Amino acid sequence: MKTLLRIPLYCLAAIIIVIAMLIIFGISNEPELKLDWTITQADVRRAKKILHEGSKTRPDEIGTIELSQADLNLTGNYLLNRFSKGKVLIALKDHKIRFAVTAALPENVLGKYVNISFRLGHEDGNPLPTLTKFKAGKLLLPSKVAAFVIDRVIKHTSLNEYFLLATDPIKAVTIDDKKITISYHPSQATLDTARDLLTHNNTNTNANVYQSKLIQIVRHHDPVWRLSLADLLQPLYALAYQRSNIETAIDENRIVINTINDYVNNPKSGTTPITPYYPAFLYKRIDLAQHFIGAAAITASVNSQMAEALGEEKELQDAKSGSGFSFVDLTADKAGTRFGELAIATPSSARKMQQAMATIKDYTDFMPDPRTLPEHMDEATFKNRYGSVNSEAYQKVSQQIDALISATPIYKK
Repeated sequence: MKTLLRIPLYCLAAIIIVIAMLIIFGISNEPELKLDWTITQADVRRAKKILHEGSKTRPDEIGTIELSQADLNLTGNYLLNRFSKGKVLIALKDHKIRFAVTAALPENVLGKYVNISFRLGHEDGNPLPTLTKFKAGKLLLPSKVAAFVIDRVIKHTSLNEYFLLATDPIKAVTIDDKKITISYHPSQATLDTARDLLTHNNTNTNANVYQSKLIQIVRHHDPVWRLSLADLLQPLYALAYQRSNIETAIDENRIVINTINDYVNNPKSGTTPITPYYPAFLYKRIDLAQHFIGAAAITASVNSQMAEALGEEKELQDAKSGSGFSFVDLTADKAGTRFGELAIATPSSARKMQQAMATIKDYTDFMPDPRTLPEHMDEATFKNRYGSVNSEAYQKVSQQIDALISATPIYKK
């Protein structure tokens, strides 16, 4: 009996040892891959198209997707950089998929980056690829041991629901040296689970506190005056500074930004919309407040590179069929992105942001005046003046905007 009891204890000890080795060898202060991946508007469109390809297949029908090595690298980097600054290199060779991954970590005592590499391939006639090689930094682990540990970690954390949701519909993966072909068979149950999992309401108590404060501010607003975005940010950040500490500041800042963004950009999204509703303004313009807090929310939830790329993409689309390309709107996007960066960069930065925002006088403390910049340019006018977002003329204006932002009180170092 004692021997039987020892077996699970030995297994648990082995898992703990392997995880410790992954942490020790996989985390360091030096990235193994150069973090030089950049995203363009074309990349955003292509990545979204790839990720939405599966939606064309109806429930209980069999579909296939073919992805080239370039598609895999684009999609992998797009997904990774939605959550952390990093880089993925994916190669197809000898009917295997090879991954090298470097991702930046939140501030911690162990290191700035995690570096791992692994390989997926077919074994024992399995239609789905399995882990055939795994390295954490320079440490090479037996693939079966690494696969077992990863499986245990996923199954005993909240990742399990998402992992099953992503993998259950996949029935086979064929790998050659130019592309992979994925066969999938989504059921109605899988789609229902996805909807429930990805759209459930967050009943976070902290969020409710900020929502209540926001309702109080709006209901006491004098309708004779415009509602400034600063009228929302300043008191909510003052509340965040009172409620949080160095450990919780980043999470509290995210809640503040998302709460205000929901009010400004999605006023009818809640179960009980705030009434009366007053739009928020920056420099007497509603659109600037929408751009600013929207970019801040994307950055706080995803990352700054994605927010800037989406901002430029939106303006280019407006040039084709909308209000026209606007460097004024782009300034609000860039300022909001910088705001979101500082709000979550590090615990100390988050705390400093709370303190600074709690004492602002008005919106000029966080948003520079962009109204002298060119706007309302249709596609022909934009191309005639600036050519593209990579041109010298465009970059000159972009640098001018960056200088305006850097001179704004909140962003001064």
